[in-house]
Amino acid sequence: MTPAHFAFSSTFMLGLAGLALHRTHLLSALLCLEAMMLSLFIALSIWTLQLDSTNFSASPMLLLAFSACEASAGLALLVATSRTHGSDRLQGLNLLQC
Repeated sequence: MTPAHFAFSSTFMLGLAGLALHRTHLLSALLCLEAMMLSLFIALSIWTLQLDSTNFSASPMLLLAFSACEASAGLALLVATSRTHGSDRLQGLNLLQC
């Protein structure tokens, strides 16, 4: 495993561990998801550069577009949650309450 592959896989694993272990605030969970998406974007970009093929050149941009949509939906959810519940703590949220 090259150092670049190790760096990207460890970045993804750190984001996954942060999402699994530190779920106190919605903002920290969204930041961990964003770190995971950005590490996947960089890994996919490096992979398409190593293949020297134009078949997969649109894949990183598609992933980046999905990541931007996920970030905007997450921030809208964060604003709506903080307005209705008063904070972004995940323990204070009740999923059955409308």
